[in-house]
Amino acid sequence: MVAYRTKPANMGIILSLVILILSIIAHEVAHGYAANSLGDPTARLAGRLTLNPIPHIDLMGSIIIPILLISTNSPILFGWAKPVPYNPYNLKNQRWGEAFVAIAGSATNIFLAIIFGLIVRFGQQAGFDSTSITIAGIIALTNLFLGLFNLIPFPPLDGFTVLRSILPWHLSSGITRFEQQMRSAGPVSLILFLILFSYVLSGPFFMLIQWLFGLITGMSI
Repeated sequence: MVAYRTKPANMGIILSLVILILSIIAHEVAHGYAANSLGDPTARLAGRLTLNPIPHIDLMGSIIIPILLISTNSPILFGWAKPVPYNPYNLKNQRWGEAFVAIAGSATNIFLAIIFGLIVRFGQQAGFDSTSITIAGIIALTNLFLGLFNLIPFPPLDGFTVLRSILPWHLSSGITRFEQQMRSAGPVSLILFLILFSYVLSGPFFMLIQWLFGLITGMSI
């Protein structure tokens, strides 16, 4: 899932939506490749190790909600793709395998943010036109938000899976019960988290994003 506060209206709704969808798909495919490399072929056998958007798109989370939020200039944009399936019991490394799989998505987004952020920083010297640099900036910002947002340790975000995986068993079993309760609540847990994020975490989070974006690109948001 991704949520970010920005207004990419200058590039148009379609471009912003395409960048968001492809960034989310890259995130999910990275999970699948990490699981496959650690011994679990579930995502590969399900045909999910592809950048083709069709197997990954969730109609509500990937299309309808992002379009509504972008078209209304919402200060917060969020969306999601179909989660890539994997079986943690197939992973060769039972101690750290889930953590590696979970962090692979955010690592991919942060890597993309750095690559496209450097295009923003050095693109003019390299001969890129202003439109290409602007698009690179949107890609960098989207992936920076997506990567860091998913590292927040709250279920069902990847950061919670990483936290659960690296804690000793007697601690992880307790937060596993909390995760199960949040997942059983369905959309209610997502709404509660977004409220918590908006009123408690959003300020420090956006300051971190602004600082990192400026650090990579040499520009301010």
